[in-house]
Amino acid sequence: MDRRHFLRHLGAIGAGTALAQLGLLGASAQAAGDYKALVCIFLLGGNDGNNTIIPIDASGYTNYATARGSLALAQANLTLLSEAGGLSRFGMHPGLKDWQTIWEAGHMAVLHNTGTLVQPLTKIQYQAKSIPTPLGLFSHLDQQRQWQASVSNLPSSTGWGGRLAEAIAGYNSGASVPTMISTTGNNLFVTGKASRALTIPVSGTFGVNGMDNSMAGMTRKTALSQLLGLDREADLVGAAQDIVTNAMYYSDALNPILANTSSTAALAFSGLTSSIAKQLLAVAKIIEARSSLGASRQIFLVALGGFDTHSNQIAAQNNLFGQLGPAVKAFYDSMVTIGENTNVTSFTLSDFSRTLKPNTNNGSDHAWGSHQFIIGGAVRGKLFYGTPPSLILDGPDDAGKEGRWIPTTAVDQYAATLATWFGASPAGLATVLPNLSRFRTGNLGFI
Repeated sequence: MDRRHFLRHLGAIGAGTALAQLGLLGASAQAAGDYKALVCIFLLGGNDGNNTIIPIDASGYTNYATARGSLALAQANLTLLSEAGGLSRFGMHPGLKDWQTIWEAGHMAVLHNTGTLVQPLTKIQYQAKSIPTPLGLFSHLDQQRQWQASVSNLPSSTGWGGRLAEAIAGYNSGASVPTMISTTGNNLFVTGKASRALTIPVSGTFGVNGMDNSMAGMTRKTALSQLLGLDREADLVGAAQDIVTNAMYYSDALNPILANTSSTAALAFSGLTSSIAKQLLAVAKIIEARSSLGASRQIFLVALGGFDTHSNQIAAQNNLFGQLGPAVKAFYDSMVTIGENTNVTSFTLSDFSRTLKPNTNNGSDHAWGSHQFIIGGAVRGKLFYGTPPSLILDGPDDAGKEGRWIPTTAVDQYAATLATWFGASPAGLATVLPNLSRFRTGNLGFI
């Protein structure tokens, strides 16, 4: 067998694998009018969860303020998050104050102390090294990849978003764009075994230069399309030409949507110019055009960087939340406006939290478990899920003496709850999240 035939056989194997994955769908067929979207908001660098959600009861805040030292936020400045019955146990960073109305509407939840785990782990087990811990713990690259892969015991070439997209592929059989769309490159989260995300720009036009709808542009496009149909005998050449062909096809579908200046969804973003606002605006426009795209399930990835706050943390995090808070609120409002709020769920991920104990540069260092947000009309909100850490240095939750919380909830459980809502079958979940069975529950109930 020569190399060309070998590659073709590999392609057939890939197709067989894809068909096997479709077999996992069971009853998960597309229903008329059925639409759901997941929007992953990745906070690159390791957002400090300790200053994101803060206990406001007397003992809890005292523990926090004592250990936080120069990084402690004044209790009077926190945005209160009252629970059902009027109870207020936690406050939120004032930079996220725009989210309070989402919380009060019952459409936002907080998941405490979530992180990468190989299996459930106690402090005693961690110190005794009797239970495996995530690879490259406290490393940016390793932990980013594990949050995106939901696999912490082995390197992974696919992300849980990519595997989820392939597990529910039957929903999008007639869509004119891929299930996964990213504004921040083809990261691991949106990488499947046989699929990748479509990466879109958030400014300018989305298309091939010189191939607009003018007569000259259409002539060039026709000529290029003809050229791309030639000399396809070599597998590598054919694959490369398919990439260009798909890029042209997708740009034709999406460019009018992204360039639309009369979008109803865009009204909520008026005056917002940050990168994260532009990314979420692009996502909002695509969701608004879901029917014309034939999409029933979509997974989006957006990102905001700068959370590696080893110094000057107070100002840096305040600046970042000043961008994130209004942008996410605008996206939420846009989904309400177009009537898709109950069908769109946004959620945060980040490398890790940061040490409760400050360093000598008015910053904090790499840690572990952190708090995450889930936002959308389907969320069982105005509630906290999971177990918060005690905020005591060298306490029962601390992996050492700096305030690095051993997670009490795994990324696998977090992802499984979202994937189940999205439409993954029980059999599909085993493929999407191969280590899920190691944890007590695969549905945390927040949606």
